[in-house]
Amino acid sequence: MIEVGAETDRVPVLVLHGFPTASWDFEEAAAIVAQGRRVVLFDFLGFGFSSKPRDLGYSLFEEADVACAVARAAGIERAHLWTHDMGTSVATELLARRERGLLLFEIASVTLHNGSVHIGMAHLSVVQKLLKSRAGDLVSRFMGKSTFSQQMKRICGKPPTDAALEGMWNLLSRDEGTRRLPRIIHYNDDRALHAGRWIGALQRLDLPLLVAWGALDPISLMSIGERLARETQGARLVRWDDLGHYPHMEDPGRVAKTLMEFLADLR
Repeated sequence: MIEVGAETDRVPVLVLHGFPTASWDFEEAAAIVAQGRRVVLFDFLGFGFSSKPRDLGYSLFEEADVACAVARAAGIERAHLWTHDMGTSVATELLARRERGLLLFEIASVTLHNGSVHIGMAHLSVVQKLLKSRAGDLVSRFMGKSTFSQQMKRICGKPPTDAALEGMWNLLSRDEGTRRLPRIIHYNDDRALHAGRWIGALQRLDLPLLVAWGALDPISLMSIGERLARETQGARLVRWDDLGHYPHMEDPGRVAKTLMEFLADLR
Protein backbone atom coordinates (compact mmCIF):
# COMPACT_ATOMS: atom_id res chain seq x y z
CA MET A 1 0.00 0.00 0.00
CA ILE A 2 1.22 3.50 -0.85
CA GLU A 3 -0.15 6.77 0.44
CA VAL A 4 0.58 10.13 -1.13
CA GLY A 5 -0.64 13.59 -0.26
CA ALA A 6 -1.09 15.35 3.03
CA GLU A 7 -3.89 14.46 5.41
CA THR A 8 -6.58 17.10 4.96
CA ASP A 9 -10.24 17.51 5.80
CA ARG A 10 -11.03 16.34 2.28
CA VAL A 11 -12.27 12.81 1.65
CA PRO A 12 -9.38 10.60 0.46
CA VAL A 13 -9.20 8.78 -2.86
CA LEU A 14 -8.84 4.99 -3.03
CA VAL A 15 -7.37 3.73 -6.32
CA LEU A 16 -8.45 0.39 -7.83
CA HIS A 17 -6.14 -0.54 -10.72
CA GLY A 18 -6.64 -2.78 -13.74
CA PHE A 19 -5.43 -6.00 -15.39
CA PRO A 20 -2.66 -7.00 -15.97
CA THR A 21 -0.60 -4.18 -14.49
CA ALA A 22 -0.55 -2.47 -11.08
CA SER A 23 -1.29 0.73 -9.19
CA TRP A 24 2.00 2.14 -10.51
CA ASP A 25 -0.02 3.04 -13.65
CA PHE A 26 -1.52 5.87 -11.59
CA GLU A 27 1.80 7.22 -10.32
CA GLU A 28 1.87 10.53 -12.22
CA ALA A 29 -1.86 11.22 -12.11
CA ALA A 30 -2.07 10.35 -8.41
CA ALA A 31 0.84 12.67 -7.59
CA ILE A 32 -1.13 15.57 -9.07
CA VAL A 33 -4.33 14.72 -7.20
CA ALA A 34 -2.30 14.25 -4.01
CA GLN A 35 -1.35 17.93 -4.01
CA GLY A 36 -4.78 18.59 -2.53
CA ARG A 37 -5.91 15.39 -0.83
CA ARG A 38 -4.80 11.99 0.40
CA VAL A 39 -4.54 9.23 -2.22
CA VAL A 40 -4.19 5.55 -1.28
CA LEU A 41 -2.91 3.06 -3.85
CA PHE A 42 -2.28 -0.69 -3.57
CA ASP A 43 -1.76 -3.71 -5.80
CA PHE A 44 -4.43 -6.39 -5.94
CA LEU A 45 -3.39 -9.96 -5.15
CA GLY A 46 -1.51 -11.40 -8.12
CA PHE A 47 -0.32 -7.98 -9.31
CA GLY A 48 2.70 -5.75 -8.88
CA PHE A 49 4.32 -5.95 -5.44
CA SER A 50 1.53 -8.02 -3.87
CA SER A 51 1.88 -11.72 -3.23
CA LYS A 52 0.96 -14.08 -6.08
CA PRO A 53 -0.07 -17.42 -4.57
CA ARG A 54 -0.45 -20.33 -6.96
CA ASP A 55 -3.61 -21.73 -5.39
CA LEU A 56 -5.68 -18.53 -5.02
CA GLY A 57 -8.93 -18.21 -6.94
CA TYR A 58 -8.36 -14.52 -7.81
CA SER A 59 -12.07 -13.82 -8.05
CA LEU A 60 -13.34 -10.26 -7.96
CA PHE A 61 -14.93 -11.06 -4.60
CA GLU A 62 -11.48 -11.84 -3.20
CA GLU A 63 -10.04 -8.65 -4.69
CA ALA A 64 -12.91 -6.67 -3.14
CA ASP A 65 -11.96 -8.22 0.21
CA VAL A 66 -8.43 -6.91 -0.36
CA ALA A 67 -9.75 -3.41 -1.07
CA CYS A 68 -11.74 -3.50 2.16
CA ALA A 69 -8.70 -4.70 4.12
CA VAL A 70 -6.60 -1.85 2.69
CA ALA A 71 -9.28 0.70 3.58
CA ARG A 72 -9.37 -0.65 7.13
CA ALA A 73 -5.57 -0.68 7.46
CA ALA A 74 -5.37 2.88 6.14
CA GLY A 75 -8.02 4.09 8.56
CA ILE A 76 -10.37 5.10 5.75
CA GLU A 77 -13.91 5.77 6.89
CA ARG A 78 -15.09 7.41 3.67
CA ALA A 79 -13.47 7.44 0.21
CA HIS A 80 -13.84 8.41 -3.42
CA LEU A 81 -13.20 5.37 -5.64
CA TRP A 82 -10.93 5.98 -8.65
CA THR A 83 -10.97 2.89 -10.83
CA HIS A 84 -9.71 1.40 -14.08
CA ASP A 85 -10.34 -1.80 -16.07
CA MET A 86 -10.67 -4.73 -13.62
CA GLY A 87 -10.88 -2.21 -10.80
CA THR A 88 -14.19 -0.92 -12.19
CA SER A 89 -15.78 -4.30 -11.48
CA VAL A 90 -14.19 -4.50 -8.02
CA ALA A 91 -15.89 -1.15 -7.43
CA THR A 92 -19.27 -2.58 -8.47
CA GLU A 93 -18.86 -5.40 -5.92
CA LEU A 94 -18.12 -2.79 -3.25
CA LEU A 95 -21.29 -0.97 -4.31
CA ALA A 96 -23.26 -4.21 -4.09
CA ARG A 97 -22.00 -4.71 -0.54
CA ARG A 98 -22.91 -1.13 0.26
CA GLU A 99 -26.50 -1.77 -0.88
CA ARG A 100 -26.69 -4.69 1.54
CA GLY A 101 -25.15 -2.81 4.45
CA LEU A 102 -22.04 -5.00 4.38
CA LEU A 103 -19.40 -2.37 3.57
CA LEU A 104 -17.40 -1.09 6.52
CA PHE A 105 -16.48 2.25 4.95
CA GLU A 106 -18.55 4.85 3.12
CA ILE A 107 -18.22 5.60 -0.57
CA ALA A 108 -18.45 9.28 -1.46
CA SER A 109 -18.27 8.97 -5.27
CA VAL A 110 -17.12 6.62 -8.02
CA THR A 111 -14.96 7.31 -11.09
CA LEU A 112 -14.72 4.67 -13.82
CA HIS A 113 -12.04 4.51 -16.54
CA ASN A 114 -12.22 2.04 -19.42
CA GLY A 115 -13.49 -1.16 -17.86
CA SER A 116 -15.53 -3.89 -19.52
CA VAL A 117 -18.31 -3.88 -16.94
CA HIS A 118 -20.66 -4.94 -19.73
CA ILE A 119 -18.41 -7.83 -20.72
CA GLY A 120 -20.69 -8.87 -23.58
CA MET A 121 -19.84 -5.61 -25.35
CA ALA A 122 -16.07 -5.92 -24.92
CA HIS A 123 -13.62 -6.95 -27.65
CA LEU A 124 -11.03 -9.09 -25.87
CA SER A 125 -7.62 -9.22 -27.53
CA VAL A 126 -6.19 -12.40 -29.04
CA VAL A 127 -3.78 -12.70 -26.11
CA GLN A 128 -6.61 -12.35 -23.59
CA LYS A 129 -8.64 -15.03 -25.37
CA LEU A 130 -5.64 -17.36 -25.42
CA LEU A 131 -5.01 -16.81 -21.70
CA LYS A 132 -8.64 -17.76 -21.02
CA SER A 133 -8.39 -20.89 -23.17
CA ARG A 134 -7.03 -24.34 -22.35
CA ALA A 135 -3.73 -23.16 -23.77
CA GLY A 136 -3.53 -20.38 -21.19
CA ASP A 137 -0.80 -21.96 -19.07
CA LEU A 138 1.37 -22.56 -22.13
CA VAL A 139 0.82 -19.02 -23.41
CA SER A 140 1.72 -17.53 -20.03
CA ARG A 141 4.86 -19.64 -19.82
CA PHE A 142 6.24 -18.19 -23.05
CA MET A 143 4.90 -14.66 -22.74
CA GLY A 144 7.72 -12.15 -22.92
CA LYS A 145 8.30 -8.43 -22.69
CA SER A 146 8.07 -8.01 -26.47
CA THR A 147 4.55 -9.49 -26.66
CA PHE A 148 3.45 -7.43 -23.67
CA SER A 149 4.87 -4.21 -25.11
CA GLN A 150 3.22 -4.75 -28.49
CA GLN A 151 -0.12 -5.34 -26.80
CA MET A 152 0.19 -2.19 -24.68
CA LYS A 153 1.06 -0.05 -27.70
CA ARG A 154 -1.94 -1.44 -29.57
CA ILE A 155 -4.49 -0.57 -26.90
CA CYS A 156 -3.23 2.91 -26.00
CA GLY A 157 -4.06 6.04 -27.95
CA LYS A 158 -0.74 7.54 -26.85
CA PRO A 159 1.81 4.69 -26.73
CA PRO A 160 3.70 4.31 -23.44
CA THR A 161 7.38 5.22 -23.34
CA ASP A 162 9.98 2.47 -23.30
CA ALA A 163 10.70 3.32 -19.66
CA ALA A 164 7.02 2.95 -18.74
CA LEU A 165 6.79 -0.37 -20.56
CA GLU A 166 9.90 -1.58 -18.77
CA GLY A 167 8.41 -0.65 -15.41
CA MET A 168 5.08 -2.30 -16.11
CA TRP A 169 6.74 -5.47 -17.36
CA ASN A 170 9.00 -5.68 -14.30
CA LEU A 171 5.96 -5.51 -12.02
CA LEU A 172 3.96 -7.95 -14.12
CA SER A 173 6.70 -10.57 -14.33
CA ARG A 174 7.80 -10.22 -10.69
CA ASP A 175 7.43 -13.45 -8.66
CA GLU A 176 6.15 -15.42 -11.68
CA GLY A 177 3.32 -12.95 -12.15
CA THR A 178 2.76 -13.88 -15.79
CA ARG A 179 2.10 -17.47 -14.72
CA ARG A 180 -0.91 -16.29 -12.70
CA LEU A 181 -2.59 -14.55 -15.64
CA PRO A 182 -4.60 -17.57 -16.90
CA ARG A 183 -6.22 -17.89 -13.48
CA ILE A 184 -6.69 -14.17 -12.89
CA ILE A 185 -8.21 -13.38 -16.27
CA HIS A 186 -11.27 -15.47 -15.48
CA TYR A 187 -12.49 -12.41 -13.60
CA ASN A 188 -14.18 -11.70 -16.94
CA ASP A 189 -16.33 -14.77 -16.32
CA ASP A 190 -17.25 -13.25 -12.96
CA ARG A 191 -18.48 -10.18 -14.82
CA ALA A 192 -20.92 -12.26 -16.85
CA LEU A 193 -21.98 -14.53 -13.99
CA HIS A 194 -22.70 -11.73 -11.53
CA ALA A 195 -23.93 -9.07 -13.95
CA GLY A 196 -27.25 -8.72 -12.17
CA ARG A 197 -25.57 -8.02 -8.84
CA TRP A 198 -22.89 -5.66 -10.13
CA ILE A 199 -24.53 -3.79 -12.99
CA GLY A 200 -27.68 -3.58 -10.91
CA ALA A 201 -25.73 -1.84 -8.14
CA LEU A 202 -24.58 0.76 -10.69
CA GLN A 203 -28.04 1.24 -12.14
CA ARG A 204 -29.46 1.88 -8.67
CA LEU A 205 -26.53 4.04 -7.57
CA ASP A 206 -27.44 7.12 -5.52
CA LEU A 207 -23.89 8.53 -5.45
CA PRO A 208 -22.04 10.85 -7.85
CA LEU A 209 -20.60 8.86 -10.76
CA LEU A 210 -18.00 10.02 -13.27
CA VAL A 211 -17.53 7.86 -16.37
CA ALA A 212 -14.34 9.15 -18.03
CA TRP A 213 -13.30 7.11 -21.06
CA GLY A 214 -10.56 6.87 -23.65
CA ALA A 215 -12.51 6.55 -26.91
CA LEU A 216 -9.67 4.85 -28.82
CA ASP A 217 -9.76 1.80 -26.58
CA PRO A 218 -10.17 -1.31 -28.80
CA ILE A 219 -11.11 -3.55 -25.85
CA SER A 220 -13.37 -1.64 -23.45
CA LEU A 221 -15.18 0.24 -26.17
CA MET A 222 -16.54 3.76 -25.87
CA SER A 223 -20.03 2.30 -26.22
CA ILE A 224 -19.57 0.59 -22.83
CA GLY A 225 -18.80 3.90 -21.15
CA GLU A 226 -21.75 5.55 -22.86
CA ARG A 227 -24.06 2.78 -21.73
CA LEU A 228 -22.84 2.97 -18.14
CA ALA A 229 -23.45 6.72 -18.07
CA ARG A 230 -26.87 6.28 -19.65
CA GLU A 231 -27.95 3.59 -17.20
CA THR A 232 -26.97 5.47 -14.02
CA GLN A 233 -29.12 8.46 -13.15
CA GLY A 234 -27.12 11.67 -12.81
CA ALA A 235 -23.85 10.19 -14.12
CA ARG A 236 -21.35 12.51 -15.76
CA LEU A 237 -19.70 11.31 -18.98
CA VAL A 238 -16.32 12.57 -20.20
CA ARG A 239 -14.98 11.33 -23.54
CA TRP A 240 -11.31 11.61 -24.50
CA ASP A 241 -11.17 11.13 -28.27
CA ASP A 242 -7.37 10.84 -28.47
CA LEU A 243 -6.82 8.43 -25.56
CA GLY A 244 -7.10 4.66 -25.33
CA HIS A 245 -7.32 1.97 -22.67
CA TYR A 246 -4.96 3.62 -20.13
CA PRO A 247 -6.08 7.29 -20.07
CA HIS A 248 -4.59 7.98 -16.63
CA MET A 249 -1.18 6.87 -17.87
CA GLU A 250 -1.42 8.30 -21.42
CA ASP A 251 -2.29 11.83 -20.24
CA PRO A 252 -2.02 11.95 -16.43
CA GLY A 253 -2.36 15.72 -16.24
CA ARG A 254 -5.64 15.84 -18.12
CA VAL A 255 -7.09 12.86 -16.29
CA ALA A 256 -6.08 14.23 -12.87
CA LYS A 257 -7.61 17.62 -13.74
CA THR A 258 -10.88 15.95 -14.77
CA LEU A 259 -11.05 14.01 -11.52
CA MET A 260 -10.20 17.03 -9.37
CA GLU A 261 -12.85 19.15 -11.09
CA PHE A 262 -15.42 16.41 -10.56
CA LEU A 263 -14.56 16.12 -6.87
CA ALA A 264 -14.51 19.90 -6.44
CA ASP A 265 -18.03 20.16 -7.85
CA LEU A 266 -19.25 17.72 -5.19
CA ARG A 267 -18.38 20.21 -2.45
